[in-house]
Amino acid sequence: MKKKLDDSKPIFMQIKDLIEDSIMDESYQTGTRVPSTNEFAAFYQINPATAGKGINELVGEGILVKKRGVGMFVTETAKEIVMEKRKQTFYDNYMLPLKEEAKKLQIKDEELIEMLQRKDEGYED
Repeated sequence: MKKKLDDSKPIFMQIKDLIEDSIMDESYQTGTRVPSTNEFAAFYQINPATAGKGINELVGEGILVKKRGVGMFVTETAKEIVMEKRKQTFYDNYMLPLKEEAKKLQIKDEELIEMLQRKDEGYED
């Protein structure tokens, strides 16, 4: 729990994103216990129900599993689920608008691919 919460989106979504980010960077690996709703609430000074909403969404998506009386844990398929979900979000938020703008500019697929493969100065992959 390192990131500060802000007003960019609902707090429960930020809690959810924090956990997902920690799964993606492997701070939370398969089988790792994640902080409880009360731990999130105390750390971020928020209502436990708010933290619980984000955590429960992750349970519903199969990213976390509840072990009664013990806590919430990262599932074996968590990283793959988060990766696929984020790839879809990337496609929706970036690729679709890119393709739409390319269409308006009459950029052919081959030219678009060349643009994507171009090495820009100051940019390294």
